[in-house]
Amino acid sequence: MACPPWRQRPWQAPLDIFCRFTYIPAVMEIDTATVPKGRPREFCVDAALAAALRVFWSKGYEGASMADLTEAMGITKPSLYAAFGNKEALFNKALDLYEREKTDYMRAALDAPTARGVAERLMYGALDMYSCPENPNGCLGVINSVACGAEAECIRDAVVARSAAAKQAMLERFTRAKAEGDFPEDVDPAGIAAFLTAMNQGMAVQAGAGATRAELERLVETGLKLWPGR
Repeated sequence: MACPPWRQRPWQAPLDIFCRFTYIPAVMEIDTATVPKGRPREFCVDAALAAALRVFWSKGYEGASMADLTEAMGITKPSLYAAFGNKEALFNKALDLYEREKTDYMRAALDAPTARGVAERLMYGALDMYSCPENPNGCLGVINSVACGAEAECIRDAVVARSAAAKQAMLERFTRAKAEGDFPEDVDPAGIAAFLTAMNQGMAVQAGAGATRAELERLVETGLKLWPGR
């Protein structure tokens, strides 16, 4: 099944001449006559970052070696350090790209006119992302929040903090929905935000285990049947 046109992203396009980064190695101050001549290395920063995202998404932070990253990005270690900093900095940039290009449906969902509309947009947006054949299986955030050892604790903390921010945005939206009469009186907005978060994470885990789109779609439909509002 092809990825829906509206889910396709610009960074998936081929390299072009407008997306280049020129890396000039740092050297000690020496006589210019001894500086070797030749064309400086050039590569597309956006394409390299997209490639790094796929590696982190597929293998997790700890599972992605520098060799994996440089091979996928098509650059050398010095070029990676010069353009992106260290591995941790590269991961954070990749996570920014992931949120910007892959989970942008979450921000758009909060603008739905009803709380149920928010839930529908969130669940079906997640379904599209997890079932798109062009994407690695699972969720980058879930993978790196549960599979990080002590040496990658800072990565886990960063991922968990972003997840908490998304959950807080949902909580604020559902609190407003209850004040507008969009929920029955006995509904807890925090519980609803936690429910949707658990649904999303559960779909991610099942997608990572090989669940089909049809199987994930049944989860979405069941979740919406349990929805307490109109």
